[in-house]
Amino acid sequence: MANTAPAGGPAIHSIDHFCLSVPDLEEARRFYSEFGLDVRDAGGNLELFTFGNPHRWGVIRQGGARKKLEYVSFGVFKGDLEAFRQKFEALGVEITGTPAMGEDGGIWFRNLDGMAMQVIEAEKCSPDTKAQFLTRSVGPGECAAVPRSKAPRVQPRRLSHFLVFTSDVMRDIEFYAKTLGLKLSDRSADAVAFLHGVHGSDHHLLALAGSTGPGMHHCSWDVGTIQEVGVGGAHMASLGYDKGWGVGQHVLGANYFHYVPDPWGSYAEYSCDIDFIPAGHDWPADNHPPEDSMFLWGPMPPENFITNFELQDA
Repeated sequence: MANTAPAGGPAIHSIDHFCLSVPDLEEARRFYSEFGLDVRDAGGNLELFTFGNPHRWGVIRQGGARKKLEYVSFGVFKGDLEAFRQKFEALGVEITGTPAMGEDGGIWFRNLDGMAMQVIEAEKCSPDTKAQFLTRSVGPGECAAVPRSKAPRVQPRRLSHFLVFTSDVMRDIEFYAKTLGLKLSDRSADAVAFLHGVHGSDHHLLALAGSTGPGMHHCSWDVGTIQEVGVGGAHMASLGYDKGWGVGQHVLGANYFHYVPDPWGSYAEYSCDIDFIPAGHDWPADNHPPEDSMFLWGPMPPENFITNFELQDA
């Protein structure tokens, strides 16, 4: 897709990848492999791919006693880095050196909670059109059932979006609009907000949830059917990852979901049929009351669903 510069200056086009540090790499390997990702060894770290897609979506490094979101890296079009550098300078955003867990290249900075972030030149990996959504049925006299023992393993197609905790949702809506060119899709008071990319993206590629500091709430992975959402959630529950949330349908973004609890207090989400916002489209962002903002149908979320365990006492 060609780079069409938005009116507010250069804007990111994708989340390129994220980086977590975890207490046990083998535990991370098991979780993400069973979830359906292509987990690869890379110089003592793990890298997360989806099968059939060459893009690297995540890096998992050996860390301390608890999981930590080390950074999020955003993709920009080739030739845009200098414009971002000038914009950051004009905004008073300090450009930093590469953090200990980071990779050289691009521009490193920190968000207003002090979490490391990067912009790098990269191919656009967010979608340019709405993702394909499939339904399956059979005619009269045919059986549509699949024996559970023969259910195919779910393999997500790509990273859909990423939700980070923040100490101030409203402040960060403005921060990411000014620095990264993201636009507000929808929010619910000052509790949660959803941001999309102006070059075309899902309803949200970055989401924000209120907390007392930074952290990761969930990474979301696109699949093609509600069947996959349900089968994936059932498979993970059979392995003991059964304290999640789903199956249901969101209101903001409208995607079908199942959140699988990871070993560290955050989530990996199976998601399908999320709303898509084309490049140049003026999405009618709104402030939705809490009772209308979380889910249209499905079970109630767990009591501690919006807890930032990265900040909990050890």
